[in-house]
Amino acid sequence: MVPRLSDILELLEKIAPSDLAEVWDNPGLQVGRYSQEIRKILFSLDPTIEAIRTAQKGSAQLLLTHHPLIFKPLSRLDTDSFPGNVVSEAIKNGISIVSAHTNLDMAKGGINDVLAGLLDLQNVEVLVRSEKDNEAGLGRIGDLLHPVTLAAMTESIKRILGTGDLKPIGPKDRVVRRVAVVGGSGGDLVHMACERGADILLTGDIGHHQALEARALGIALIDGGHFGTEKAAFRVIADHMRGVVTAEGWKVEIEVDEDEEDPMLI
Repeated sequence: MVPRLSDILELLEKIAPSDLAEVWDNPGLQVGRYSQEIRKILFSLDPTIEAIRTAQKGSAQLLLTHHPLIFKPLSRLDTDSFPGNVVSEAIKNGISIVSAHTNLDMAKGGINDVLAGLLDLQNVEVLVRSEKDNEAGLGRIGDLLHPVTLAAMTESIKRILGTGDLKPIGPKDRVVRRVAVVGGSGGDLVHMACERGADILLTGDIGHHQALEARALGIALIDGGHFGTEKAAFRVIADHMRGVVTAEGWKVEIEVDEDEEDPMLI
């Protein structure tokens, strides 16, 4: 069976319910038509013009992204600049765009659960529990099998995320036993991670004042970058999606945009 876009959206709703999303977020359909048949999906963290062109070259009908293309209502659509150029190219090439953002961050089995799994954390719990679902929420916290130093933890995370651009904050010989993870931008949860007993918080977009707060609280930080902390997890989500669509009996090919680059390093 070849599913329609409406079928894909219904499936995503089961995986990452839209009501888990933050109030400011805009997950779900960004561009496209519900009746479109979907034979191939390209997973890309960001809905860029390059991602649309990769989807077009690979004959994908759906670009499934983590970050939404449209956050706020548009008063005009300039097709020479973002996001108008992406909308225009998507429509021109018959490519739908769908995002699963903070709902996928919070969902059970979503971005943060995957991050915790990649770090092989034990006794994993939700860091900030959702009011709508006890098993969902922002961030995860868990224990390492064996204590390690901050320096060793940094090297391990470099391998796991596939990036050399890590910013550890704290003494290199600091012993780490309990770890909090927040994919993307989670510097605002420094205090919560400390309250929950974390020795370290792995997240992205850590600012100057958040680093000062961490130092004052005695918790270490690793800034893995917004892109780095989400890309590795999103790749695993794509692998999981392959199994899900197969179980549905759908003939859908799934690829990951491996040419996508961290915009902060370009």
